[in-house]
Amino acid sequence: MYSLDNQILEKINSHKDSHIFVYNDFDTLANPTAIRVAMHRLVKKGVLERIIPGLFVKPTTSKLLNKTISPNLDKVAHAIARKDNAKITPTGVFALYALGLSTQIPLNMVYLTDGKARKIKVGRSTIVFKKSSPKKLALKGKISKLAILAMSEIGKDHLKPTEIDKIMSALKEEDIDDLKHDLLLAPQWIAETITKELENE
Repeated sequence: MYSLDNQILEKINSHKDSHIFVYNDFDTLANPTAIRVAMHRLVKKGVLERIIPGLFVKPTTSKLLNKTISPNLDKVAHAIARKDNAKITPTGVFALYALGLSTQIPLNMVYLTDGKARKIKVGRSTIVFKKSSPKKLALKGKISKLAILAMSEIGKDHLKPTEIDKIMSALKEEDIDDLKHDLLLAPQWIAETITKELENE
């Protein structure tokens, strides 16, 4: 019989990327108190790194830079949402970066949420959660959500043809049902712009 530490490690090692873990990820292995104690043992051993209270990551070292790589802030934000059982969606600035419409990496990430409004410091950066209406959080498509948020951020009168081309190229990878769902929730000008571009292809 594996020890609890080894069972947790096995689950952690099954993720090849820098997945971020919360206590709830291991709730099928033992009771909450035992999981907390085991996780803190793994932190002391250097197997895990605590990002903020309740969030952990397996340290990843860059051979090129010879130092530990900081966790992706978007992954941290989604792990916090998972921990709090809340919905979140990024604001337009992150959407612009994610779609390649901006090369500037946001140092401070802002998300809309149905959970608690708050600011969380992660290293030198800050993650901000702003309370929002259910409609803004109802967007389903991973890409169509970003497209709608990015277009809203840019604005109808400032959207360039090159930006529309990039957005439409990204939307080719979106699930058609999710796209249709999100277009019904999008501002009218955005829905009309995307629909027109799709019909012209």
